[in-house]
Amino acid sequence: MKFLKLIPILFIFFGNFPYKNIVHAEVKNPKDYKVLSSTNKKLSVGNVEYYLKQGDKAIKNGDFEKAKDSYIDARKLATQLASFYSDLNKSFVGLDARIPNEMRRKGKAALQILAESNDRLAALYIKNEKPDVAVPLLIETIRIMSPNSTEGKEAYKKLIQLGFVETIYKG
Repeated sequence: MKFLKLIPILFIFFGNFPYKNIVHAEVKNPKDYKVLSSTNKKLSVGNVEYYLKQGDKAIKNGDFEKAKDSYIDARKLATQLASFYSDLNKSFVGLDARIPNEMRRKGKAALQILAESNDRLAALYIKNEKPDVAVPLLIETIRIMSPNSTEGKEAYKKLIQLGFVETIYKG
């Protein structure tokens, strides 16, 4: 009976750990370790670009439903990123000028990729004869990028082609 009581102690002492799949990570300075700074980021513009590439591949394969899902995922993530960067920008205004500058730069990149995902999703809706769903996306692109940007001008041209607006913008 005493031997049975020793079994757990032996397991603890000698260990019953498999030596496979053990991660040995070394960071010279533990304060320098950043989870989201690796190449496999979840909250990044790179991940939005990945979704856009997946959507493009699906279109080439003729799978419009999968492409739509990828573009919607890209749009959701880009919207989240832009919102997060905007919130951080507002929170640090007046405290440390470096942080709002960084958040403004990252937010601008997020808005740029959001406009790109809106454009691709709108083009897909137009191709599938759903222009009523494409119009809000095109208007959002104009709102976030400004009518003078190339993205805004292209979105406005599409609104003219759809017949939603009639006046040609000469800006």
